Amino acid sequence: MLLDAMCELRGDTPAVIDARGVTSWAELDEHVARLIDALRTRGLEPGDRVVAMLGNQAELVELSLACGTGGWVLVPLNWHWVPREVAYVLGDAEPAAVVVDSLYAEVVTAALAEAADAERIGVRIGVGDRVPTGFESWGDVLSSGRPGEVADGVKGGPMFYTSGTTGNPKGVRSALTAVGGPPEMLTLMAHSMGPALGTPPAGPDTEEFPVQLVCGPMYHSAQWVFAVFTLLCGATVVLQHRFDAGELLDLVDEHAVTNLHLVPTQISRLLDLPDERRAVFDGGTLRSVLHGAAPCPPSVKRAAIEWWGPIVTEYYGGTEGGFLAVISAEEWLERPGSVGRPMPIVEVRIVGDDGTELPAGETGEIWFRNLLGSDFEYHNAPDKTASAHRDGGFGTLGDVGHVDTEGYLHLSDRKIDMVVSGGVNIYPAEVEGVLAEHPAIADVAVFGIPDDDMGESVHAALSLRSGWTWGDSLEAELDEWCRANLAGFKRPRSYEVHDELPRNEVGKLAKRPLRDPWWADRDRLI
Repeated sequence: MLLDAMCELRGDTPAVIDARGVTSWAELDEHVARLIDALRTRGLEPGDRVVAMLGNQAELVELSLACGTGGWVLVPLNWHWVPREVAYVLGDAEPAAVVVDSLYAEVVTAALAEAADAERIGVRIGVGDRVPTGFESWGDVLSSGRPGEVADGVKGGPMFYTSGTTGNPKGVRSALTAVGGPPEMLTLMAHSMGPALGTPPAGPDTEEFPVQLVCGPMYHSAQWVFAVFTLLCGATVVLQHRFDAGELLDLVDEHAVTNLHLVPTQISRLLDLPDERRAVFDGGTLRSVLHGAAPCPPSVKRAAIEWWGPIVTEYYGGTEGGFLAVISAEEWLERPGSVGRPMPIVEVRIVGDDGTELPAGETGEIWFRNLLGSDFEYHNAPDKTASAHRDGGFGTLGDVGHVDTEGYLHLSDRKIDMVVSGGVNIYPAEVEGVLAEHPAIADVAVFGIPDDDMGESVHAALSLRSGWTWGDSLEAELDEWCRANLAGFKRPRSYEVHDELPRNEVGKLAKRPLRDPWWADRDRLI
């Protein structure tokens, strides 16, 4: 079992702390064993997908470890999604099981009614005090499983869905997702990343065990890794379901948190707290604050370093490639704007529009290759997989930048059509597809504009059909339309209306003339 060593070292101490209570290492180990046996009894076989719409809660950690030992692919769902979005993933992932917390049961049951062939999902489990009709309760499933050593374990892992440039999310499959081999491979992966995560693997001689606070949703790959991988390295994991800046400070002091992972917007919210609130925060146990997922404004980064000291570390990466580059506070203060040198196992190349590799200092598209052979693909999307790769096993996240003469990577723009708001990827094509279905819209272009708090906010340029007039009532109608068909974080926060949107000579929408004026007085384009 994945937790054997930690049960021996820390059996009765907290492994997971969430809003509902504390789970010890021994209890966590028992729950995982029972869950594996229960799911096997219900017919799950290695390679099957398990879709889960759960918050930051102990059950998601337990399900993650069960999938990692039972050979199943965990598909965490974004709990902001509406039924239409969930139904698409249910059809694309073709799961054998679905697990949902009572907070999201209404959305999932509606999606099951809408999804094609949903009746094939024979295992349906509800967590919490309101179990939907046709679902088994989590407690009943656990109690039906046998505890004890799991025989014939098989490594499984998560598949995260990222919004797609073609309008629908795509599942990212990587070495983390791959099914096969002993489950201990997952532990080895966690231990290899432990130093970068700030949680080197614990052992018999460990005197101080880290405490990792996860305050972002675990349906994101980074948050999942910071929860599950740090746990496998021996850390106690504290889960905050929804980020609240004041509560986060309380949790750090209450649980003696040593490690914290944030996105830039969360750092800004913490810095915006009243001086008197920040003054009563101790934070003396903090040893590591990592941040990533979006560019961090230099003023915010400097203020964080002044507050917490040189423990602030930034990383650059993505679901497809994991950690690609890392930079310490000291290095960043010497090279503001850099995201660091590539990780030792990562090779980075800057490529021009003609496909040739560019020398230091010249700006181009950023391509990367894992030197250990790890790669990624998009589930059921071979064309998208091919477009994100080039010869030699190099992949790209679609970002643009340069490497300086000392090997430090700098980001400057984004080549792919994407908005990053509050550290969350939003693909305009998906939003455009929803807006285009509204009878008032003749043409639409969605893109990101500067936002001092969120980094970027979603903005829509529109042209209207004959007979429609722009005004507060139509804007409110479009807002409700988007709320009904998209997760709330994807809806436009602002609009502009044109008689006609610019297109090139072949009729393709030209977003640059619309987007560039918004960024004209900025020193960055993302």
